[in-house]
Amino acid sequence: MDNFYELASKRQSCRNYSDRPVEKEKLMQCIKSAAIAPSACNGQPWHYTLITESETVAKLVRHLQSAGANRFTSKTPAFAVITEKPTNAMASMGERLKDQDFSSMDIGISVAHFVLQAEALGLSTCIIGWFNENGIKELLNIKKSDRIRLVIAVGYKDDSDKLRPKKRKSLEDILTVIE
Repeated sequence: MDNFYELASKRQSCRNYSDRPVEKEKLMQCIKSAAIAPSACNGQPWHYTLITESETVAKLVRHLQSAGANRFTSKTPAFAVITEKPTNAMASMGERLKDQDFSSMDIGISVAHFVLQAEALGLSTCIIGWFNENGIKELLNIKKSDRIRLVIAVGYKDDSDKLRPKKRKSLEDILTVIE
């Protein structure tokens, strides 16, 4: 296995995509990796909708750019829309008993698998949380009762998009070791 830290260090949010289309096989590998993510009581509360058809992509982009956000998506060739689905009874009971939102955590882990697999395949991604949810639901025929949690922009980065240094808190700020 390759060095995971190197892979995680290379992955960054891309906001400058080339016009090169994304191969369906690569997107399906990202979905396969997302599907095997761990989840509380194996609830798997996620559903992915992949969009690569240019007309639908253009319509989706309008809903991603609401309120002036996400202007970079105009050049993005593919998207994955992640919808939260009902989890199994055991996970739902655990959420209520422990007052924890396991579904959101599980979706986050699944999305991390997706974007890291994309990076390993030479693709670039950006996880988007600001969008017109009702507009996307209507466009993609998603039930009103379902929640769209995230959208992932997927494509090949433009050559001008260089790896930026990661600005993160120090280990001392995020870690307590009890020995």
